[in-house]
Amino acid sequence: MHSKTINNAFDRRKFLSTAGIAATAFAISPRFAFANKIQADKKIHIGIIGGGFGTGFYFHEHPNCIVEAVSDLRPDRRDKLKQVYKCEKTYESLAKLLPDPKIEAVFIATPAPDHAAHVIASLNAGKHVLCAVPAAMTLEECHNIRDAVQRTGLTYMMAETSAYRQNTLSVKKLYKEGAFGNIFSAAAEYNHPGLESYFFDEKGSPTWRHGLPPMHYPTHCTSFLIAVTGERLTHVSCMGWGDDSSLLKNNPYKNPFWNETAFFTTSRNTPFRVEVNWKGALRAVERGEWRGNKMSFFSALQEGGEHIIVRAADTLGHDDAGFKNNSNKVETYQQEVWWQTGMLPASLRHNSAHGGSHTFITHEFIDALVNNRQPEVNIYEALAYTAPGIVAHQSALKNGEYMKIPGFDK
Repeated sequence: MHSKTINNAFDRRKFLSTAGIAATAFAISPRFAFANKIQADKKIHIGIIGGGFGTGFYFHEHPNCIVEAVSDLRPDRRDKLKQVYKCEKTYESLAKLLPDPKIEAVFIATPAPDHAAHVIASLNAGKHVLCAVPAAMTLEECHNIRDAVQRTGLTYMMAETSAYRQNTLSVKKLYKEGAFGNIFSAAAEYNHPGLESYFFDEKGSPTWRHGLPPMHYPTHCTSFLIAVTGERLTHVSCMGWGDDSSLLKNNPYKNPFWNETAFFTTSRNTPFRVEVNWKGALRAVERGEWRGNKMSFFSALQEGGEHIIVRAADTLGHDDAGFKNNSNKVETYQQEVWWQTGMLPASLRHNSAHGGSHTFITHEFIDALVNNRQPEVNIYEALAYTAPGIVAHQSALKNGEYMKIPGFDK
């Protein structure tokens, strides 16, 4: 073992000790399964497909990874991938990349409607897969991807950023320690006002985002609860809002809504409100709320803002009308900077996009392959994040009909 590897292993043990996390907490569940040590002699050869979102990760910095090739349909985006990953081998398409025998795994960062087909093709070609969100656009695709993963026995991971935001990592730790007591409700919202600017490309042609139903992109919200507690979303009633805008006309999804609000019930009977909003007087944010009988955690109302903790107290106070209430303790949460710790290899200990999540996603996928373990956001977690939104949109089209969400854990 190289000295750098030994230092990384000891750094992680020190971190677990000083952070007050038992080492077993990271071992007993994939939800806490970051690497115990780096196997410096093993390299995963990966192909990167998609020169937009695909350029935002750090496989070239991971000590156990080699970027073998990159691919995009557009030459300018292939050039960008070459520049970012310092990789000269390129392919004009996924279909041309997949036969490459040196490539063991792929990162699919292609348009969302292509994810299912691209993932299945990659699995059928014998490649492990990391895929951008969402996993699928229909329930049929959810079944097909799950079946392909089970049939091939290969590793699948979805690159969900909300599961690895710095505050989400803190909430995972607090939940594992029992700080919340019992979580009795939760909420999440993903606000992306101005999404219509992505509806058409520079030539005026519609993109895959034209009219995208908000709940077809739910994972930035659903993961906030599921990644922390592991529960599943079982039923939903959803309402949508649209304004007859010409921009929504003739979209391929036949979607009339800019914004959708879903009310989920979970396998633990936890009420969970989720909002995905594309238009309005909104702060751009991806945030969650976890409310417990001992403690609650409220993510910042805007990116870069302060997170809030409320702790239950027995002291009685009064509201402004004189009525008695508990004077619960409200405090600003001092956010740990997890990307500076031994949870990551030294080369990845820097900030990254979506709340510091991109380096964690990079490491989680590569480390899962190196150590032959399931990644945290495996196929079952990915579909637990994705499928509820598909059903929620169906509910919105039926004016809020209460609907059952199928499970994909078997």
